[in-house]
Amino acid sequence: MLNFEIINELTLKVTCSGNDVLFTKAGSFIAGESAGGKNYKFEKVLFGPQNNMGQAILGSLVRRVTGENLPLMKALLNGNSVTYYANYGQHVVIYHLSPGETISVESENILAFTQDCEYTVRFIGVGVLSQKGLATSTLTARGNNAYVAVLSDGNPIVLSNVTSRDTISVDPDAVICWMGNGPCDPRVTADVSWKTLIGQASGESYQFEWDGNQPVTVIMQPSERKGGIRVGID
Repeated sequence: MLNFEIINELTLKVTCSGNDVLFTKAGSFIAGESAGGKNYKFEKVLFGPQNNMGQAILGSLVRRVTGENLPLMKALLNGNSVTYYANYGQHVVIYHLSPGETISVESENILAFTQDCEYTVRFIGVGVLSQKGLATSTLTARGNNAYVAVLSDGNPIVLSNVTSRDTISVDPDAVICWMGNGPCDPRVTADVSWKTLIGQASGESYQFEWDGNQPVTVIMQPSERKGGIRVGID
């Protein structure tokens, strides 16, 4: 059994009771404690976290094609231990998924997840507009110990319309992840005109949008990735 905690906003603490497996971003381990000698080790994940080799190889190819490639290592935890993970001082957010619940997350923002999460790559079909928009990584809880830890450049921002039913519109290059009950993929709104072609656009020509009929929680970072298409005439 694994438990996730955040230490000082920037570090993930993973407490293991018994034997378990943890998937983490390669190179993210920073420290560990265990009684009676070190009882954990790390292995590189060659293709993917799927248990089926065929699915793992196919998933690896899909990730490389879509830009959702995820360099992973597997922590084999053999006994009670506490291990710590971080990534270049980025903020850490943890989420405990309910059975059947799904979180859609950008691969570069994944820090760690437990083996009770099923990892896949899913097309959402808007890659023409954003470098990070063609596909998204999804983690679905297939057990009660489904934890996910994600990274944010700066303190994360959370928007939710679960209660308000407001329309949420966000920049795809600032999105970390989103979650909700049932399908809740965003639609893409684009504001492309002749000004875009002569380099006079606002710089916010496209957004991810969820309306009030799509109850969703969206987590963003106060930093934009360098992605998408830049069209202009000098």
